[in-house]
Amino acid sequence: MTIKTVGVKIENPEIKYQVIIGQANFSIFTTDNLFMTMLTTVPGIKCAVAMNEAVPKLTRVTANDPELEKLAAKNALAIGASHLFVIMMEKAFPLNVLPHVKNHPAVCTIFVASANEMEVIIAETDLGRAVIGVVDGTAVDKIETTEQKMERRELTEKIGYKIS
Repeated sequence: MTIKTVGVKIENPEIKYQVIIGQANFSIFTTDNLFMTMLTTVPGIKCAVAMNEAVPKLTRVTANDPELEKLAAKNALAIGASHLFVIMMEKAFPLNVLPHVKNHPAVCTIFVASANEMEVIIAETDLGRAVIGVVDGTAVDKIETTEQKMERRELTEKIGYKIS
């Protein structure tokens, strides 16, 4: 068996949307059910769930926003791995929805949940594609200073999350 590695850059204009990429099964049900999970977890959320299905080799998508629908479907199709899902959202953070997404009975794993620039690393064989991992943002090159820690905590509180 020959394995080729491929990188796919996730399209996220101006890095303005939150993205969750994972793997699940039973896509004829899971696409819509994950979408409903998102809607019931965060009222007012804008989101799209796109999921690849091995047979009949297509990307299914459900959304309440046309731009997110287009982006989620385009990114899932570009990755091409079967049973992979891409959730793109705004008006919520991954930490608001991740426990509910992870708890879904069809979800096997979450590869990434972020608004950073990202690249998906894929293994490709004659059978198909699989996600090996995700490069989430740029490489780290320093340790946070005391001043940066204070700024981080102020920002966290500003967006509604207090550190005790």
